[in-house]
Amino acid sequence: MMDNMDDLSFHKRFLTGKFGEIRRRLLAACSQLDEAALNWRPTPESNSVANLVLHIAGNIHERIGASMLERPYDRDRAAEFDSTANLTRERLEQVLNEAFDLLCTTLDEATPELLQQTQNVRGNERSNLLVFHQAASHFSEHLGQVLYIAKMRLNEGYQTTSI
Repeated sequence: MMDNMDDLSFHKRFLTGKFGEIRRRLLAACSQLDEAALNWRPTPESNSVANLVLHIAGNIHERIGASMLERPYDRDRAAEFDSTANLTRERLEQVLNEAFDLLCTTLDEATPELLQQTQNVRGNERSNLLVFHQAASHFSEHLGQVLYIAKMRLNEGYQTTSI
């Protein structure tokens, strides 16, 4: 899988940068929204920014905390998407930062052995390295949803998070 430390170093640098960018942009978008906008759903079947943050955090705690680090975690995925979920900005930022702290610390301290270990994700064995890469892709998709909601709510008042 990873034949040398250069491979490991490349993956860790790439993922560290990507997760840092996702966190920064999520927080920047959320900081522009009031509490009503953070909990607003474009349609009854859609997710709010709060739902998306809860979902990202749940994914991190399940895949990283529970599966990689063997920490106890009982995920309630349905609650992440509950239409009555209502978070303050402070709580949303706390949930997001705690989850990304766990993610980034685990990645930073990950040994080649940990990255090569596998876990079962929806019936498929995947290396922990692949789980990190899939998380980067998954969270980027949800970042796009958060940015779209922020632009919908703020219109011309939206300030880009990409620069």
